[in-house]
Amino acid sequence: MVPIEHLSEQLLNCPVVEVASEWIDYNGHMNMAYYNVAFDQYGTDYLLDQLGLGLDYVRQTNGSTFTLEQHVTYLRELKLGDPILITCQLLDYDSKRLHCFLNMYHANAGFLAATSEQLLMHVDLNIRRSSVLPAAAIDKLSTMMRRHQELTKPPQAGHVIGIQRK
Repeated sequence: MVPIEHLSEQLLNCPVVEVASEWIDYNGHMNMAYYNVAFDQYGTDYLLDQLGLGLDYVRQTNGSTFTLEQHVTYLRELKLGDPILITCQLLDYDSKRLHCFLNMYHANAGFLAATSEQLLMHVDLNIRRSSVLPAAAIDKLSTMMRRHQELTKPPQAGHVIGIQRK
């Protein structure tokens, strides 16, 4: 367990949100689909806003990002009203893509509840094809990458799914 107050200041820390009632399933905990919603709306969207690639960018340029691949690991249950904090670490980027890793923590108890590894691609919505990221976003990614290169790669990054045999 990593106490929230000890999270690296190098990480992008998204605003804390609470588990909503519509996210709770018949097992009395947060449904797996809503982990994806939270990672998307409160993690990835926050990252894109910080890079100048959020909703305003989409409306003004008709450029956006699409998720090419995502791997989620579910580690601990979250329940109604639990506060969650999502952090984001940039693992890599190039002229069109970015590879990021998000951690979802219980903001009070400090435990890691889930992780999401994502590969995003910049897209020109006019032709619906990949396109080069704007220079301003590349500059921000470069700055972020310098900070995040010093961080340890998360153990779940690059994880391959399968049944582990002994």
